[in-house]
Amino acid sequence: MNDMSYEAHKPSLSGDKLSFVLIFAPCFLLLLSLALLGQLVGMQWQFWLPGAEHKTSIFSGVHAAVYTFMSHII
Repeated sequence: MNDMSYEAHKPSLSGDKLSFVLIFAPCFLLLLSLALLGQLVGMQWQFWLPGAEHKTSIFSGVHAAVYTFMSHII
């Protein structure tokens, strides 16, 4: 009889979560620094970042831009 359980064939999601965090965090910090620089200079930073065009908050704009960027590289 085959005694293998379903758990043995289940793919590991912890590696995917770690990869996501290792990509998301540096991208978020990089794009946040660009957005803050643009905000301090007084420029329209929303048009620099893809996906952030209609966001009013800097954090929501950067969050949307990171997810847009990640969809292109993954």
